[in-house]
Amino acid sequence: MAQAVADAKADVVLHLAAVAFVAHGDVEEMYRVNVIGTRNLLEALAGTRKQPGLVVLASSANVYGNADVDPITEHTPPAPANDYAVSKLAMEYMAKLWTDRLPITITRPFNYTGVGQTEQFLIPKIVGHFARRSDVIQLGNTDVVRDFSDVRDVAAAYVRILKSGSAGKTFNLCSGKGRSLAYVIREMAKISGHQLRIEINPDFVRRGEVFRLVGSSSLVGELGQRIHDLTETLTWMYQSAVKSLDHAD
Repeated sequence: MAQAVADAKADVVLHLAAVAFVAHGDVEEMYRVNVIGTRNLLEALAGTRKQPGLVVLASSANVYGNADVDPITEHTPPAPANDYAVSKLAMEYMAKLWTDRLPITITRPFNYTGVGQTEQFLIPKIVGHFARRSDVIQLGNTDVVRDFSDVRDVAAAYVRILKSGSAGKTFNLCSGKGRSLAYVIREMAKISGHQLRIEINPDFVRRGEVFRLVGSSSLVGELGQRIHDLTETLTWMYQSAVKSLDHAD
């Protein structure tokens, strides 16, 4: 890591590497990658001759848990409800040990999606089922509400944060709108012109499930922000999935 950092001579650092799947089966690996892996990076950056102008660390909105406020702001106290969230909050606290040597900013992305995300994640799974004209889809709790953003908006927000040089801040990355999975299903039915049956699989109902997670985007919005509507994102993903299936045939 030290050699890679020295060779890069980075002007800024955007650290996105992590075990990012909440239901990842190897808990030890999750903590090792998300906490110790980040520490290794910070140690290497602090020891390099060329100091970066800003180091942005991606945490997660999951650190808020089942917060009793709506929308969730950056000042909402963390209350992690699963190991993934705990690993990300631990990473945030660990990073504070390096703030006297590195200009660090934390981001807490809420759910985001787009073309290229695997069907291990819920939105691509739903889109894929509609693209394949499946008769049935197995899901967990369809009433959970999430703040879904378009990956293109999130990428643009990261660029603005890096250019702002806002060291020492924490930013929610979100749209500010809550949508249930049932809403996503209905929108996909409109987009695709296809109906499918939902089966609730108890194995997909997560322990420590966060039922509603909707954030305030006011702070990052001060840097300028364009928001793709969720229907636009779903349409983009659906058209890409259909095109991939056509090429496969």
